[in-house]
Amino acid sequence: MLSNMLLGRYIPGDSFIHQMDPRAKIISVMFFMIIVFFANHWLGYLMLILFMLAVIKIAQINIFFLFNGLKLLFFILIFTFLLHIFFTRGGTTLFEWGFIQIDSEGLITGIYITIRLVMLLIITTILTLTTSPIELTDAIENLGAPLKKIKVPMHELAMMISISLRFIPTLMDETEKIIKAQSARGSTFMTGKLKSRVNALIPIFIPLFISAFKRAEEMAVAMEVRGYKGEEGRTSYRELKWEQKDTIAIIIIILFGVMLFLVRM
Repeated sequence: MLSNMLLGRYIPGDSFIHQMDPRAKIISVMFFMIIVFFANHWLGYLMLILFMLAVIKIAQINIFFLFNGLKLLFFILIFTFLLHIFFTRGGTTLFEWGFIQIDSEGLITGIYITIRLVMLLIITTILTLTTSPIELTDAIENLGAPLKKIKVPMHELAMMISISLRFIPTLMDETEKIIKAQSARGSTFMTGKLKSRVNALIPIFIPLFISAFKRAEEMAVAMEVRGYKGEEGRTSYRELKWEQKDTIAIIIIILFGVMLFLVRM
């Protein structure tokens, strides 16, 4: 189940979004993250959903495959939804029992906030699915080039972000292997009291941390023996090339944001 985690994975393809300049994709995602908060009623959220479905279609990603890979994050969405249902007051009281009260405002707000979170999760997942870690590193470093004038180590920061994203699915795969190995030895994680369940997780976390540190050490050694010294004296084998389609994609995002803002008014 953990191996289905999509965040941080890259799937090669030849779709329009795959072929976009990674800088344009990052800028588009940042714009979309802002635009999401323009929606404030059902029509705006319907526009967001339709736009996202169009992006998924253009990226040539199976929608069921996408949601299957994000189901591990659904507990965050459910938790957020329940928080708003039980703690947001206003509108008509739909249900009341003792100290538990559910109002229409809490239900509507919970649905809207959950849709926003789903949109943000999907758009960031599409970014990593359609952009290789190397392209992400180059794009982040290039976009942050102005910050180098104030001594911000953009190359190192971009490299750390790229490695972190790449290690998410790797650690998920490692966790699943450890869980299967412990289960084969008779360990149980979903039965018994809360204390026993927490104690049962220790045999998972210890080998997981050891494996993570071992992988980090191996990567550090590999980078060192290849003469990696950060940005100093480095050249790029791949050159980023901004094309007309990248500009068109940015314009479409901006126009969609304007439409959503006008609907909000």
